[in-house]
Amino acid sequence: MPDPPRLPRLRQAVLAARDLDAVAGALREALGLGEPYADPGVGHFGLRNAVFALRDTFLEVVSPVREGTAAGRLLDRRGGDCGYMLMFQVPDLAAARERARLESVREVFEVSLDDMREVHLHPSDMRAAIVSLSQPEPPESWRWGGPDWQRRSAAARLAGATISVAAPVGVAARWQSVLGVELKEVGVRVGADDLERGLTEIVVGGVERDGSVEIGGVRFVLEKEEEKEEEG
Repeated sequence: MPDPPRLPRLRQAVLAARDLDAVAGALREALGLGEPYADPGVGHFGLRNAVFALRDTFLEVVSPVREGTAAGRLLDRRGGDCGYMLMFQVPDLAAARERARLESVREVFEVSLDDMREVHLHPSDMRAAIVSLSQPEPPESWRWGGPDWQRRSAAARLAGATISVAAPVGVAARWQSVLGVELKEVGVRVGADDLERGLTEIVVGGVERDGSVEIGGVRFVLEKEEEKEEEG
């Protein structure tokens, strides 16, 4: 049996798009993804969505269906489709929340369910994106992937992300403090950008070719899986 993944880890990345179906379709074609899950629960936030399973990681697209949503305001500010949120699985949510509190980071959403406890952190405090701290139970589960997500899972995997901000050193330090690890351990890179474009790049491993493609206002970096040398 393989060792369980080290925590914290990047478990899900989220895009915001005006045309959900067009962006979801482009992702399926470019990344070889399976059927997405439409979570009716996001209607509470004035959204519809499509969630793809990539092994045991996830890629989501959200689109506003009413005025006044956080995603809609971000789309207006950015002038189009863009990165929206990064969701990290943590081993101890209470400890992560305390680290965020010590950094004066506000929470904008909290949920406590039988199989998932989670908070979302204010993007104005974290910068670059909404950051989710999630503790699923059991750890290998993921409520937001929908029923039977394993059956719909693609061979690719979410491997990392880049956030682009005006003050990369300070933002990196805050993210590391909240997550409790160096960002390289969770596959996140912080780049300098006076325009503060936020989540600008998502790395997807285990695909058939190396390269890149822009979808939903985000650059997707494609990395082939490294072949393991045969023993003996």
